Amino acid sequence: MRTHRCGRLVDSASTGLALPVDFEPMPALAQLLLRIAAVLLLAGSMAAHAQLADQALTLESLPRPETPPPERGPVVPSQVERWRNEARAFEYGEGIERDAVKAAQFYCRAARYGDAEAQYSLAWMLTNARGIERDEAQAAHLFAAAAEQGHPQATAMAQRLGTPLGEPPPCLRPPDEDPPLLAQSRPPPPRELLPRGGGRPSPFPSPTLLPPPPPPAGAPPQIVRFVELVAPEYQLHPHLVLAVIKQESNFDPLAVSPKNAQGLMQLIPDTARRFKVRNIMDPAQNLRGGMAYLQWLLATFEGDLSLALAAYNAGEGAVERYRGIPPYAETRLYVRRIIASINGQRSHPFDASIAPPSQMLTLLKARATLGLK
Repeated sequence: MRTHRCGRLVDSASTGLALPVDFEPMPALAQLLLRIAAVLLLAGSMAAHAQLADQALTLESLPRPETPPPERGPVVPSQVERWRNEARAFEYGEGIERDAVKAAQFYCRAARYGDAEAQYSLAWMLTNARGIERDEAQAAHLFAAAAEQGHPQATAMAQRLGTPLGEPPPCLRPPDEDPPLLAQSRPPPPRELLPRGGGRPSPFPSPTLLPPPPPPAGAPPQIVRFVELVAPEYQLHPHLVLAVIKQESNFDPLAVSPKNAQGLMQLIPDTARRFKVRNIMDPAQNLRGGMAYLQWLLATFEGDLSLALAAYNAGEGAVERYRGIPPYAETRLYVRRIIASINGQRSHPFDASIAPPSQMLTLLKARATLGLK
């Protein structure tokens, strides 16, 4: 390389560049420091971008699905299954673009009608923030509902999350197609429907507009005769008792369920003791115990057959907790079948002296009086 110190340009054989004659090469240490500074500047810029991205993707920023609107018309089990399958397709992108919000909404629709798998899947999405906002409080209710129906994975999760707190979420509340609770019904008609004095009249129109249905197919004549004779002692319509027996045991006096419900009216041992049944497998004692329990439930829920039947199947505690028919597929089908078999009757006379009214109904009546929901 040729250099001259008189202010003229020199050429560099190594670079091919013309440099000022007074140019002094930069020390190696200075070049290294400049490179380190450039790297640090670039790293700081990338960190700032990453921080902004983290701020934009938080649990709070994830979408929270809105509760689906009420369904139009009656919903059958096959429709509930279709909703669950559509939800799974949206959740996992099976043949369709993934959409967590739509998945959650379809799961919610199925969960309201008692689909345990949909309840579990929606709870899992809420617990793990799978594309939607995390909500473990709501998830605890959903896991509990699925666990109460025997879902094994939900049972494990429900044990981990503990007892749900607060009211059940909208995805577990009774669908709008369910008959209204007594607190929201019309004032009672002027005529008394109770066969004897001492009780409140049912606040429903007379259930005897249609003739009582005949005994269920296959009902043994001796059981039919016993019920027709004894049911009036418990202020029960015989056709209602026969319809319950049909659904509970199909008139098998030796029937025992996986939950240890026994006999014609499928009493569990605790209920049998509660209503003073000494021999749960004795047909007469079993029938009397079941009728006593049904009479008690009708008084508790003030003649609302849907609630009384749901409580007979799932327990009165579940009806109180969910403020209506619980979100269990079995219970919803049980109530639907019995109501259909007794010509759509939804009310029954009751004796208020048998049991105080449900706390749930008392609360709802108070809220209705104050204009609250």
